[in-house]
Amino acid sequence: MSTAPTDTEAWRALDAHFETLRGLTLRALFRDDPGRAARMTFEVAGLRADLSKHLATEETVRLLVALAQERDVTGGFDAMFRGDTLNTTEGRAVLHVALRNRAATPVIVGGRDVMPDVGACLAKMRRLVDAVRSGAHVGHTGRPITDVVNLGIGGSDLGPAMVCEALAPYASPSLRAHFVSNVDGAHLARTLAPLDPATTLFVVASKTFTTVETLTNAASARRWLLEGLGDPAAVGRHFAAVSTNHDAVRAFGIDLANCFEMWDWVGGRYSLWSAIGLPIALYVGMDRFEELLEGAHAMDLHARSAPLAQNLPVLSALLGVWYANFFGWESYAVIPYDQSLARLPAWLQQGDMESNGKRTRADGDVVEGYSTGPIVWGEPGTNAQHSFFQLLHQGTRRVPVDFLAPVRSHHPLPDHHDQLLANLLAQAEALMVGKTEAEARAELIASGASEATVARLAPHKVFEGNRPSTTILFDLLDPRTLGALLAFYEHRIFVQGRIWGVNSFDQWGVELGKQLASAVLRELRTEAVGAHDASTAAAIAHVRARRGA
Repeated sequence: MSTAPTDTEAWRALDAHFETLRGLTLRALFRDDPGRAARMTFEVAGLRADLSKHLATEETVRLLVALAQERDVTGGFDAMFRGDTLNTTEGRAVLHVALRNRAATPVIVGGRDVMPDVGACLAKMRRLVDAVRSGAHVGHTGRPITDVVNLGIGGSDLGPAMVCEALAPYASPSLRAHFVSNVDGAHLARTLAPLDPATTLFVVASKTFTTVETLTNAASARRWLLEGLGDPAAVGRHFAAVSTNHDAVRAFGIDLANCFEMWDWVGGRYSLWSAIGLPIALYVGMDRFEELLEGAHAMDLHARSAPLAQNLPVLSALLGVWYANFFGWESYAVIPYDQSLARLPAWLQQGDMESNGKRTRADGDVVEGYSTGPIVWGEPGTNAQHSFFQLLHQGTRRVPVDFLAPVRSHHPLPDHHDQLLANLLAQAEALMVGKTEAEARAELIASGASEATVARLAPHKVFEGNRPSTTILFDLLDPRTLGALLAFYEHRIFVQGRIWGVNSFDQWGVELGKQLASAVLRELRTEAVGAHDASTAAAIAHVRARRGA
């Protein structure tokens, strides 16, 4: 698939179709089609997703599905699940779906079924998880583990941290989970300050065991442990690793019995389903971790087998393409009305923006005439309503929104959850219907406002409306539901990458900054300063001068 999507018949048809929809309103779509909401609501793997509040007619959906057919989305799914080399720039398969393949059907990579290795890794994880949670695995002084500190960055941090926060109601009351990613010493120091070395277990998550930020934090954590316990043998009881670099892990002092495998066919931002999820399993138990995998597997089966016109992640992805490439809208907000999902937008930012934020297509040609990955952002409701919702409702930029919420809460304080759900449903409705100037004037007149006040205030109270959103509801935020939700977003990202023709599984854009940082680091510590632009050279000189002072 080497051609640009703009060269397809479906894209040209969508271009023409877009011109016919000028003046289209969601109010009119609902008024003229009483069955719209029922027809555009999908129930998959515990999720109820309402796509009816989108600026799309039946013809729009038909043409978008035709685009997915021309871009061979179904073939793309088949290739991924089959273990084909989809990450072409790095020569790798893309098989996070194999990690949650609960049917254990064979997945062949390089002529070898990878599922026995996946099963063996899960069994090895269970041994350590059960030992820590039961108290059989104790620290160097014989005391049980009370705190798990994950040392990772990017996908080795965002996914596990997000899931642990989301599934806190299922956590062991005797085990706390902490996450350190930033190389800023404040992150590690503040995390360790209240902890006891004798009862702390560290998980070093680095596939190569060379990630600079992670290994810097790990070295400092090791010093902290030895300062507290005094015996280098303690490292083996208080550290585990997720890495393929066994020599470096052993040299660090970690027992290889507590070193867990990673494979090159697992990308970092898709890795929480692997042993990178060890902190999750320690926190909520291995049974709950496997329920998370089961929920994702259910969404995998739907994504691969459902017809495109009834395929939830496919339709969601296509609507995102519709807005990004035809309306020209550049961002996309995800607003969970559940405090437990506070870290979901950050996880999705990496998942989406690192996957599809590309200027070069997989065939090596530069993207021209269309945009790729949107800017993804968000915060939990209802807090978000008191910060950026002003822009969502009345700003000049249009931002499609995903609203998410559980029907039932793990914390059913009187009146709280009803207020939460009422706000979510009202915000989605308000974005859709808006308020005309005539309606604003009528409200002011009904309130007793003077004619002058009505004339002055009415323009400020107009809401254009016609702003699209998806509402995703689920019964309760449990491991299976969370697994399905995360897999839904992963497949949405994959479909959009397929439409745009980019490789969603490499991330060369993170490399240049790393390369330059290593040179700057040396120069901050020595007298010799290399060639830089004037701004960078002046900043290096300033830091060195101030440190000298």
